[in-house]
Amino acid sequence: MVRSRIILWLLLVLAPAFAARAEKTIYVTSNGWHSGIVVARADLPPGLIPEIADFRGATHFEFGWGNRDYYTTPRKTIGLTIGAALPGAAVVHLAAYAAPPQPYPKYEVVALAISDEGFRRLAAYLHAAFARGSAPRVRSIAPGLLPSSGFYPGSGTFHLFNTCNTWTAMGLASAGLAIRASGVQQAEELMSQVRALPRVAKPGFTQ
Repeated sequence: MVRSRIILWLLLVLAPAFAARAEKTIYVTSNGWHSGIVVARADLPPGLIPEIADFRGATHFEFGWGNRDYYTTPRKTIGLTIGAALPGAAVVHLAAYAAPPQPYPKYEVVALAISDEGFRRLAAYLHAAFARGSAPRVRSIAPGLLPSSGFYPGSGTFHLFNTCNTWTAMGLASAGLAIRASGVQQAEELMSQVRALPRVAKPGFTQ
């Protein structure tokens, strides 16, 4: 009886400590202009981001956010560029991968570790980025920029002071990472902060 009570006491004391150390790996990406967040399908809580069902074979998903007209138009014009600086509708770019993302020229990838609780908050943030209205799931409105990707109606308003990089920064901050979202407009303003965070040691990543 005494031994059982001791074991129970140890479990009650140690369980929160082990839970606090539990971690998930996420990836922050940047092409020097746009930034995004990559998470693993296996880590996503059930019921969140139902749109990933459009890509059944994927193991990882990259989420980007931007101006709907500018982001979804293949050929950019001066009018689109100027219009993107003004408040406008948003769109989510969802890209599916068969493996964790790897860096290549002009495409930076930083692997970060966040707590389980931080990941749940981040997943909720990504889920809320889709403008579903009263529907449980929204359909793609245009083909994406990659072979396995699509554009989806996004929540929020894009403008010069609330860019894709602001959106990424706010998502990382919601996960408990030491990221300042205020004043972030350009990718480098975000990535300079991301590079200063403790990284996950992964083959192919510079630590």
